[in-house]
Amino acid sequence: METKELEQLLNDVREFVVEELVPLENQLMQDGWEAVLPTLREKRKIVKSQGWWLPQMSKDIGGLGLSVAEFGRMSEILAWSPTGHYCFNAQAPDAGNIEILHQYGTDEQKAQFLQPLANGETRSCFSMTEPEHAGSNPTIMSTTAVKEGDSWIIDGHKWFTSAADGSAFAIVMAVTKPHAEKVYARASMIIVPTDTEGFNHVRRIKIMGEAGEDWASHSEIRYEDCRVPLENLLGGDGEGFVIAQQRLGPGRIHHCMRFIGMAERSLHLMCSRAAERELSPGVPLGSKQTIQNWIADSRAEINASRLLVLDAARKIDEVGTKAARNDISIIKFYTANMLMRVVDRAIQAHGALGVTDDTLLSWFYRHERGARIYDGADEVHRRVVARNELKPFGVKVT
Repeated sequence: METKELEQLLNDVREFVVEELVPLENQLMQDGWEAVLPTLREKRKIVKSQGWWLPQMSKDIGGLGLSVAEFGRMSEILAWSPTGHYCFNAQAPDAGNIEILHQYGTDEQKAQFLQPLANGETRSCFSMTEPEHAGSNPTIMSTTAVKEGDSWIIDGHKWFTSAADGSAFAIVMAVTKPHAEKVYARASMIIVPTDTEGFNHVRRIKIMGEAGEDWASHSEIRYEDCRVPLENLLGGDGEGFVIAQQRLGPGRIHHCMRFIGMAERSLHLMCSRAAERELSPGVPLGSKQTIQNWIADSRAEINASRLLVLDAARKIDEVGTKAARNDISIIKFYTANMLMRVVDRAIQAHGALGVTDDTLLSWFYRHERGARIYDGADEVHRRVVARNELKPFGVKVT
């Protein structure tokens, strides 16, 4: 997209988020996701009518066709409000599922699962993490899918299957080739409609006291003798991790730019509080050096994060995900920690108000503390970077 056209698009989207979505936040914070859902569906219609729908995907399935770097910039703007990505059909895990279905799905899978998802007629979930095993080592997985006649029989226990509540289908990671020599060739991705017998939704997991609803939730699932057709295999048998890596590269750009957008909103709230709150008559909170330092540090860290992420996105666009792996690991742990620091400063600056649901800060903290864990814990990504830096020196990182 031409620079001038992109800047106009971003300005228009920013205006929409501020004028149409920000006013819904108080109701969201006080009454929950389902209270605002009918209004959000109307906002989605407006997004579609403006031609902004599915900005991260190609035009052949109804998307806007932005590059990874271009959508990264839009993702920051959408993150200004918790409902932004949802209203543009760019929310995880649907965004990642759309990408892999588009790349690996058969014609039948695209017609049955991808197109309704891309149209916003359905939602989906991604079922990988298991409570019995460390998520930092996804090769250890107990969920199995066994061929029986013309079906896969799936058995296993998953949790943090995000957005399962109300989803039409799950993409499940399951071991299909347990004896494959390479551990990363043992698992596959299989599409499971959520109304399939044996797909058992156990509960919505409470996150710091909030179970959430609909898309804004995380679920525990048990697959018990869950039977789906063999043609529900996504990609090839044993290609689950290959597909997952394709999903995670751009996905981490999206996440990191979301973190930056939320950090920007938190800094805005902190500055507003610093200007409006008086410690004594005529003495604003912002006149104190500690608050000034928090603001300055936050601005520097946000700007540095943005440059790191957009550079990684540019590399993905130019040379692909594999060549940008080190950059992707760097941005994941760097921006997740930056977000938590900025949110925490903003909470502290608000005093007691900061820990209530009267501002967005509690939402950011509650829902995004997991940013340092999901899509690879900080420690895993740091290890990847250290390994790559030490390799030329002959040091083997185990």
